[in-house]
Amino acid sequence: MFFNGSTIEKTMMMGFLFQGFWDRWIVNGIPKATVEELRQRVYRLEEWIQIVQRQAESFEQHAVSTVGLNSADEAKCYYRMAGMHYSFIQWMLPESGTEKLEWYKRCKEMHEQADKFVVDQIINMVIQIEGKDCYGRIRVPANAKGCVIIFNPIDASKEELIQYEDHFAKMGFVSISFDGPGQGETYAMNGYKATRLNWDLFVNEVIDFAASQYPELPLVLFGKSLGGNWAIQGSSHPKVGKTVVISPIVIEGHKFKLPDYVKERLSYIIDGDQESLLADIESFDGKGSILLVHGEQDHLVKDEHMYELYDKLPMKKQLIQYKDEGHCCTHRIDEILKTASEWYVS
Repeated sequence: MFFNGSTIEKTMMMGFLFQGFWDRWIVNGIPKATVEELRQRVYRLEEWIQIVQRQAESFEQHAVSTVGLNSADEAKCYYRMAGMHYSFIQWMLPESGTEKLEWYKRCKEMHEQADKFVVDQIINMVIQIEGKDCYGRIRVPANAKGCVIIFNPIDASKEELIQYEDHFAKMGFVSISFDGPGQGETYAMNGYKATRLNWDLFVNEVIDFAASQYPELPLVLFGKSLGGNWAIQGSSHPKVGKTVVISPIVIEGHKFKLPDYVKERLSYIIDGDQESLLADIESFDGKGSILLVHGEQDHLVKDEHMYELYDKLPMKKQLIQYKDEGHCCTHRIDEILKTASEWYVS
């Protein structure tokens, strides 16, 4: 097995060496059998793409077949699975360009097919930051009792977290999820990279947009990883009520250690170093309620860093820890979403 050290090849090597690399994708729907096949055949990216594409096309065919049998729920699930496979392919390509965009378009097309079987209203929306389009989706259930803005991890797209949207819709929340600078469709479409300035603008713009569209609903925030960092920043907005964050990377005065392949991947989507995107907690003056969720096996955000952050937050706060979870508490997400929904209305 030979690797020449490119970012993609380093990513593939991590997939070969570490089972934990796959947790995010397995939880989101990539079958374990597919993961095992990929881990045995890591020689070339083209092989990975062929394996994942074959699975995506199979799920799409199943979706078409079940539509013919009038099984809407199954069709929706199969289309979502196909979309997740295409999402994985486009994620593997760190640089914006024609190839990444084409795979992303296939991902979005599958989710648009799935959306046809959703009873709630789905709205595709565009906002502008610094003259650049940022793409989002809104889901509106009947008799909504609140509105939640989802801030995604920096290297994730809004489609990757549709299961969160599903949960919040069932609990009666409008959900709003935009791909910010450096994320998903926004990055794939126009190569718009993330900076501290444009994320400041983005967070405020999304909150103002949500408040103007749904002024009668309580506005709450949800974020993971670096998205959790910005959810904390957004919690100081006067129109925001409660905020839930999982594994926020807010560690003032500390250097967080990232694997080399992650640093290289982020260099494509962040204009500057990774630390430059961290919100300024030292001057944080928010008064809203914040629920922190932390995995004690998190090798990116240590326990002591989380406790330091917790001490700096306003009085209305709560910390939930899981002894057996790592970064983003991937295997407890259903439980966390349930807790978040109940906490928002308590």
